Amino acid sequence: MFYRPDEGHGLPHNPFGAVVAPRPIGWISTRGADGAENLAPYSFFNAVAYVPPQVMFASTSAKPDRDGTKDSVANIAETGVFCVNVVEYAARAAMNATSGPWPKEVDEFDHAGLARAECETITCSRVAGAPAALECRLTRIVDLPGEANKVVFGEVTGVHLRNDCLREGRFDITAVQPLARCGYRDYAVVREVFELKRPGE
Repeated sequence: MFYRPDEGHGLPHNPFGAVVAPRPIGWISTRGADGAENLAPYSFFNAVAYVPPQVMFASTSAKPDRDGTKDSVANIAETGVFCVNVVEYAARAAMNATSGPWPKEVDEFDHAGLARAECETITCSRVAGAPAALECRLTRIVDLPGEANKVVFGEVTGVHLRNDCLREGRFDITAVQPLARCGYRDYAVVREVFELKRPGE
């Protein structure tokens, strides 16, 4: 099968998100200039640089009460900070509860029954029980082709690691069991890893 995206795929559901998978989920917490907080998952998320450490996430839809974008991007544009919380398997229901198109007045921490903790290097809350959280300062927001496509880049200024996820000096991904998005309504959980040495190592 071959198709051109601008001509349609002819399938019951768009296969693009399932092809580019699995994708890590950035559970983005923000605080607006008015102090209102937001928490939402984004599966177009990844790390993009080591030194200094940097991450990105993309927002691809809009809400009527946010002038062409979503709460997360609007809050970040106002304050210049955000936090990326790692989603573990045990938090799958809470993560899903925060994914709805709720009005900007809704605090997703409260809606999902999640405890919050204040960040150290930025003025923002994080998910208190998350296996890891990355405190970030905005470096740029890039508009992409499309009606509401925006990419947010941030530099990591603080890293929280839950103590039970550290084993023999390493952040143990199997202890974390992070969720990944696989397209459609499908998710995966990382429970098994293997090691490969690069040529020359």
